[in-house]
Amino acid sequence: MHNAFGNNLGENKAVYPKRLIPLRFIKSLSKDYQLYLLLLPAVLYIVIFKYVPMYGVQLAFKKYYASRGIWGSPWIGFENFERFFTSYAFWRVIKNTVGINLYELLVSFPAPIMLALLLNHVKSNKFKRIVQTVTYAPHFISTVVMVGMLYIFLSPRNGIINQIVLLFTDKPIFFLGSSEWFKTIYVFSGIWQHAGWSAIVYLAALTSIDTGLYDAAYIDGCNRFQVVRHVDLPGITPVVVIMLILDLGKMMQVGFQKIFLMQNDLNLQASEVISTYVYKIGLISGQFSYSTAVNLFNTIVNILLLVTANNLAKRVTDNSLW
Repeated sequence: MHNAFGNNLGENKAVYPKRLIPLRFIKSLSKDYQLYLLLLPAVLYIVIFKYVPMYGVQLAFKKYYASRGIWGSPWIGFENFERFFTSYAFWRVIKNTVGINLYELLVSFPAPIMLALLLNHVKSNKFKRIVQTVTYAPHFISTVVMVGMLYIFLSPRNGIINQIVLLFTDKPIFFLGSSEWFKTIYVFSGIWQHAGWSAIVYLAALTSIDTGLYDAAYIDGCNRFQVVRHVDLPGITPVVVIMLILDLGKMMQVGFQKIFLMQNDLNLQASEVISTYVYKIGLISGQFSYSTAVNLFNTIVNILLLVTANNLAKRVTDNSLW
């Protein structure tokens, strides 16, 4: 159908709404400007501290000279990556990084879930509050203080742990000077410090479960373990899957500060991870291009793991981040 000017009205109807999109956005902005103002600091933070620094990623493909700057430094392609893949430290830092993360995933990940399930079935509110306070408190201890406590408790001379060891053996153990004990100390000290805080997410998920399901389960004769299996766990499965995806997405990333503070020449064989390696070759040795390439490789692997874990979770459980 055509109008008096010979234009197709059907085509006008298809184009006209597209022209209204900017107008709608302006109207929404004027109507909800308070919300956009609240959103602005977060957006600025992400842009300034996350996206703007991506400008320096090109260092990974250049031989950087401070006198020439980033743009003036010569392009060398993938030489920095090849250097890392063929270096003596490659397999050691990869093995330690993946090993610590797998250990932490297998041991630390279930700990807050178990704690939340146990607290959910505690009848005494007073006892529940006490347990929550005791388990939450270590989370607020700084990493420096935490490592200092480890050195005191695990001291081979007068540490309380070695005092107990001496009751059964004649020789104390230098825990923090042993490569065999490093991963275990790192993981279990992390459980003590963060399990209570991480359990908050699962406790919140448990409160959203319909109480009628518990009543029906007890009427059917279910005991506590059966209630946990058939009511609690299915109720928090979506949250568990999301948290698991996030943990898998940082499989190649280990907290730098705690690792570095616990690290010494005696346990270096087990404690050298990608983050500490990048720090040493980048900031200490001044090899900025090489360290950027190593860290970029680490980031790419984390992204691939995140996407893979998300797709697998979506296929298996129908729950995913996107």
